Amino acid sequence: MDDFVAWFQHNGGVLDTSMMGITDFPGSGRGAVALQDIPENHTIFTLPRSLTLSTQTSTLPSAFGFEAWRKHKLNKGWVGLILCMMWEEAQGNQGKWITYLASLPTQFDTPIFWSDEELQELQGTTVVDKIGRVEAERDYHEKLAPAIKTRPDLFPFDQIDPWYTLHRYHITGSRILSRSFNVERWEGEVEQDAEHDTRANTSIGSAMDIDDSVGEAVDEENSERDSDDEEVEDALDIAMVPMADILNARYDSVNAKLFYEKHHLHMVTTKPIKAGEQIFNTYGDLPNSDLLRRYGHVDLVPCPHLKGALGNPQDVVEIRADLVINAVCGDVSNDETHRERIDWWLDEGGDDVFIIDADPIFPEALTSFIRLLLLTQEEWEKTREKRRPPKAKLDLQVSLLLRRIFEKRLSSYQSLDLEVDVKLLAFGSFTLNKKHAIIVRLGEKQILAGALETLRLMDAALSDAGNNGSKGKRRVASGGTTGEGKSKRARH
Repeated sequence: MDDFVAWFQHNGGVLDTSMMGITDFPGSGRGAVALQDIPENHTIFTLPRSLTLSTQTSTLPSAFGFEAWRKHKLNKGWVGLILCMMWEEAQGNQGKWITYLASLPTQFDTPIFWSDEELQELQGTTVVDKIGRVEAERDYHEKLAPAIKTRPDLFPFDQIDPWYTLHRYHITGSRILSRSFNVERWEGEVEQDAEHDTRANTSIGSAMDIDDSVGEAVDEENSERDSDDEEVEDALDIAMVPMADILNARYDSVNAKLFYEKHHLHMVTTKPIKAGEQIFNTYGDLPNSDLLRRYGHVDLVPCPHLKGALGNPQDVVEIRADLVINAVCGDVSNDETHRERIDWWLDEGGDDVFIIDADPIFPEALTSFIRLLLLTQEEWEKTREKRRPPKAKLDLQVSLLLRRIFEKRLSSYQSLDLEVDVKLLAFGSFTLNKKHAIIVRLGEKQILAGALETLRLMDAALSDAGNNGSKGKRRVASGGTTGEGKSKRARH
């Protein structure tokens, strides 16, 4: 760390060493600590944009040639940035960022490095389908490996084995996944290559948060970039930011944020920090499934929906549309009527994944989709003509189907019994990876158990409403227990 700090300062970075120190935190790894009381709006460090490492600042794309870069599709996704980082590291002491790269982790606890046996512990969770190992390795074999073979002057044969292996590709990708930032170009800034196709598919993960001017934070909802919600993202905006990536993150604990100006980035405190406290940036408050997949850790804090027991208030369960269809209709592969409705739903912008969280009000889109599948042919034709999906009205039939859907979703986990996982966490002895897997699946199963309990209460209310007339029915008719329903956007 002494070498890294010296390198940072030598290359134009400014660190307030009287305020911020770098230390190891048990269970959290390396992080930043306040050496004395730090007031709000205090700049703890600044660095020039030129010190960030990206496809914009590395000289490799230019040396390789932008046309060849595009030809090998190195401008798509993160493969180009991964190659830049591998190449910069291969330069040894001749490389601008070698001291910084030497400070980055070489081992990760993220599921992409887990064994098949360990991954079985995550069966049923939101994590499994998003790990992206197959997609990442396809990019390595189809893009990166062929590209480096065309330029032995840049990638000597004797360097390929030590520096450009699949294992190093995964390590570098994990460094980006867990530590990168979105550093948007300043308005009017000229791109390296005006014709360079910069739109990228970054489905493998997301960068950390960054605000767009010192002293003026943008709207929180817009500033937090979750790649699962972004259809496209500019690969040239993804950058490694030395010093900034030392700060850890924890649920609802952010006390410093990174702001940028035309030529510099600034880490500024957003609230007073006491001496000895950790300085936290933010990844956005994410469910444990995303925290584990991207960063290799989970958050455990007291949760209101668990009556104060430890968990993650942001945990969610994803309900795929195909599970809903199977629960409502069975196998519709040869059913033209239902296929037509499903295609219409998707064409009209309907969700193909529904998000359930600890909120007792279910997403209106889920209820509406179920009702679409239940329509008579005459009702379906009227709906299609109006181009408006059915209202999210809850009745006993829909409630019964929701119960079936949640029970099917619950059956997808390796261990169905929620109490078994509770006891395992309390009394079991196992590896860190297995512990993390249990925490993730337990959090999701607790949400499903809560949803089933909500349905039980709904059924009782709906039965009472049926016995007492239509006035009671209106009180429980839209998207949840009582009152207005709440729509939730699917995360893909």
